[in-house]
Amino acid sequence: MTDTVLVVGAGPTGLALAIHLTLRDVPVRLIDAAPGPATTSRALGLQPRGAEVLERIGALGDLPERSQRSLTMSYNEGSRTVLRMRVGQAAADLPKQALLVSQAEVEGVLRRRLGELGGAVEWDTRLVAAEQDGAGVTVTVRTEDGAERQAETRWLIGCDGAHSTVRKLAGIGFPGRRLMERLLMADVRARWPFDRNGSTTWMDAGHMLSVTALPDDTWRIFTEPPADLPRDLPDGEIAERALAEFSRRSGVGLDTVTEIRWATEFRIHRRLADAYRRGRILLAGDAAHIQSPTGGQGQNTGLGDAENLAWKLVLVARGRADARLLDTYEGERRPLARNVLRATSTAVNVMLPDTAWKRLVRDRLVLPAVRLPAVQRRLWLAASQLGIGYRGGPLARTSHRWASGPRPGDRMPDLRCLDPGGEEVTLHAAVSARWVVLAADRRAADRHAEAAAARLGDGLVTALVPVPGAAEAAGVDARDVVLVRPDGHIGWRGRPAPDRLAAWIDEVLWPA
Repeated sequence: MTDTVLVVGAGPTGLALAIHLTLRDVPVRLIDAAPGPATTSRALGLQPRGAEVLERIGALGDLPERSQRSLTMSYNEGSRTVLRMRVGQAAADLPKQALLVSQAEVEGVLRRRLGELGGAVEWDTRLVAAEQDGAGVTVTVRTEDGAERQAETRWLIGCDGAHSTVRKLAGIGFPGRRLMERLLMADVRARWPFDRNGSTTWMDAGHMLSVTALPDDTWRIFTEPPADLPRDLPDGEIAERALAEFSRRSGVGLDTVTEIRWATEFRIHRRLADAYRRGRILLAGDAAHIQSPTGGQGQNTGLGDAENLAWKLVLVARGRADARLLDTYEGERRPLARNVLRATSTAVNVMLPDTAWKRLVRDRLVLPAVRLPAVQRRLWLAASQLGIGYRGGPLARTSHRWASGPRPGDRMPDLRCLDPGGEEVTLHAAVSARWVVLAADRRAADRHAEAAAARLGDGLVTALVPVPGAAEAAGVDARDVVLVRPDGHIGWRGRPAPDRLAAWIDEVLWPA
């Protein structure tokens, strides 16, 4: 039996990709080498863009209700706070807010959504070999009982993290450099006198120490250890070292610590895969890029990868598009990952300088600028990923007549609309891995949706009518028709003309 798609890795990226494909009836198999779901918190932030991705596939669930949304980031020199950034206040007028929530909880919601659609994760199933030809990929997997079995798949997707087996088997390079040699991390229960709605970071020693508040009196500690600390310490000693460094630099005693929940040691690298695709093998998430955890970009960038790849893979798998459409996945997402890597690396170098003159620049120039509300808002917008766009990319190369407002390649604002049944919905919630035609009247919306569906396939297109004034408020001329891609970006925009919309789709699906 040949699977259409085999996804390796059941973290947020792999789960989101499997949900996208399942929603559009593309058979997918999802495997993971771990014995079961992770229970430790790992990534903590779900940026607004990540929340939108989950909303579009019906997987946001009750995460907003279980998350902290007004986040405060404090930066200290000893006991003195030198900078405080209130994320929620910095951009309170935006449609989505950042959510402080454990990655384990995000994965739990994604697994439940996949289960609702009839999918499941095959745990204790490790990929050990893969060979491809023009028709597909022959893989060998090792299951819990140690048996090795071969299977055929048309497409193999590596969502299996920084040490990706898929990437190594495909022979794709992963160049980069270390940002931090060693970092200790521990989750402990304690009653500490810091803001329960965010994080506190100490900058005075030139290396990282940070604590972030989690639910249930739990705190996440990050710290760089002394250079002479022995390697391969047991988890208990890692936690003790992290707590000792925290107490020394913060001045807070450890008498209220009641439990050490887990601890680990790792390195922070900045790496970017040489390619996102090699034939029938593709990479997404940490398998394709890793960066500093600063700004909570890793999980959210992976979710964006999954969504961008999914809608293209659906069309190719269903025979609606040439396989060359998959090359635009790398063309759109790899430049974005490069920018994220650069920004997070810069943040580490600026906020944790290793020389006296860099500290002087930080203290005299950077910190005063970052205290300004307008600067904080711009930083938050960048971290939110709501400003991500693909103008000038492989699917939006041409210039357009519009001087303002969202253009092809841009994220479409989340308008209030009327669905075909007359019910009011929001655009991003209504997408559900489909294309959306927006037009001011129902007749025009339906005509253009029919033209799009003739090429994209039944069930992949829906027609919405913005409520009065919604399009203009978003900067879109109400006379225009807009075709929104399944990832929320504008594909085509113009005056009513079904034939022109159809021509754009043909050009995308079947490039000359």
